[in-house]
Amino acid sequence: MAEDHSTPHSSRGWRLINTRDFGLLWWGQTTSQIGEGLNKVALLWFVYELTGSAMKMTMVGLLQTIPPLILGPLVGVYLDRMPKKPVMVWVDILRALLTLLIPTFYAWDMLSITGLYALIFLTSVVSTIFGPALVSAVPLLVRPSELMSANALIQGTNNIGMLLGPAISGVMIALINVENVLFVNSATFLVSALCLMPIRFAPWVARAKEQSASVWQELTVGFRFIFGRQSMVLTLVIISSLYNLGVSAFVFILPVYAKDFLQVGPVQLGWLWSALGVGMLAASIWLAWKKQSDIQERLRIVVSGMTVGGLAVCSLSLLETPLIAAGIVIVVGGSTAVLNPIIWALVQEVTPEHLIGRVVTTFSVGSMASAMAGMTGFGWIADAVGPAASLVGLGLVLLLTAAVAVVCVRRTSSLPVAHA
Repeated sequence: MAEDHSTPHSSRGWRLINTRDFGLLWWGQTTSQIGEGLNKVALLWFVYELTGSAMKMTMVGLLQTIPPLILGPLVGVYLDRMPKKPVMVWVDILRALLTLLIPTFYAWDMLSITGLYALIFLTSVVSTIFGPALVSAVPLLVRPSELMSANALIQGTNNIGMLLGPAISGVMIALINVENVLFVNSATFLVSALCLMPIRFAPWVARAKEQSASVWQELTVGFRFIFGRQSMVLTLVIISSLYNLGVSAFVFILPVYAKDFLQVGPVQLGWLWSALGVGMLAASIWLAWKKQSDIQERLRIVVSGMTVGGLAVCSLSLLETPLIAAGIVIVVGGSTAVLNPIIWALVQEVTPEHLIGRVVTTFSVGSMASAMAGMTGFGWIADAVGPAASLVGLGLVLLLTAAVAVVCVRRTSSLPVAHA
């Protein structure tokens, strides 16, 4: 953990942005996430423009999903063996180069659809490393009492990217063509790498015992910690997986709800997307500002958020007025977005530094698998029964998430804080 050099007022986490090291991380991530927002629209547009096939366009999502599911546990093992800063710098540089190759090969008339898929897949493989490395690095920059705020600020960069990136991307595609938007995204990864280079992380010490162990032995140690030694972490994995099952499916169902239930077009759908992003960003700002409380109080925030979010999602099945629906979607975004910063802070507090990579990637695999299950299952329900039935089901999933969090509150008076 980072040493405590803070003043009493610095518990208001948004002040972390003004600190040298976390501020550099935050600005780098903000730039990179805006680039990712640009890329989400530009890459899909580019693939569709290149192939004219909706099916080939949907392959992009599949290629971006497979690597985290397959490689996640192995990534965790190797992350725990390495200092985080050079890993993140090199990942950003590699992502910049791989993204740069797409418009470059296209300009040289050397880009086939197979080559494009290969570059997208390789970029996803590299990106699989960055997220867990980032979560593992946060405790090396801030005090334990600042973890919730720090994670909220990092989540805020995702929300900013989600709000600004797609809107800017549409304008840029019209002004400078889609290939040039991909050049811009490549540059944002380089900005992130440059921001990371001067950051002073807490010293990393290699553990000789783990360095000499086999990959399978290290995987086993990580699984024993989650499924045996620290049952609270397993409960947090379940909460996170349920949350991702519900929220990912909600994002997937939103266009169907807009078109088939609200009877609106793409412009109004854009407003609903923006409403979701506004709610999530507001939650991140609030958590960043809020002083970190004890563990039980933070879990009660999760219970309240999931309860309000679940009821709000259920209520959408009764609403046919787009403006009111947008207001409810803001509530959904704000109430559900409290979960991740709190869960990540708890995981960072109770997990020893030498295990954090394995624990974080286990979370990521669980979240990705549950998100795919949610999108598939509730997508089928939306087709078979209608979006209203899907929304009720999603609301019940979020209420179940709240119920599991209640169990956490009742079982936990305190959690042991990890040490390296």
